[in-house]
Amino acid sequence: MANDLDALEDWAGVLLSKLEPAARSKLARSLAQKLRRSQQQRVKQQRNPDGSSYAARKPRDLKGKKGRIKRQAKMFQKLPRASNLKARGDGQSITVGFTGRVARIARVHQYGLKDRAEADAPEVRYKQRRVLGITVADLELIRTGLIDSLIE
Repeated sequence: MANDLDALEDWAGVLLSKLEPAARSKLARSLAQKLRRSQQQRVKQQRNPDGSSYAARKPRDLKGKKGRIKRQAKMFQKLPRASNLKARGDGQSITVGFTGRVARIARVHQYGLKDRAEADAPEVRYKQRRVLGITVADLELIRTGLIDSLIE
């Protein structure tokens, strides 16, 4: 995937250098927003960038009223909101990432780090879940966005 990204960067660099700075910034912002939407959809679907499902949650003892069905909720329900997942684009780069407290939670899951669920809870190693990442569809989205902007 890194080779694909490098090849895209080499190919797009020549085309972007011919654009005016204002047009380049506008293009970067629109591509950043499209990438953010793509990442949001993938997180909602509970998928890694390679298409595999996230590692399952640790089984919990669901105590409660008898006869009541309790289901485990999906992970990261609030994580992909626009208030947490920010997209930024300027003339030089495109950035999509998490902000605030959510960024720490996302980083722990992204890299499979150790963390505490609560202040006094024991430290636990979380399974790796690739919250952010570039898919083949994202690369195609960037290519088509660049080509469409040059045609206009």
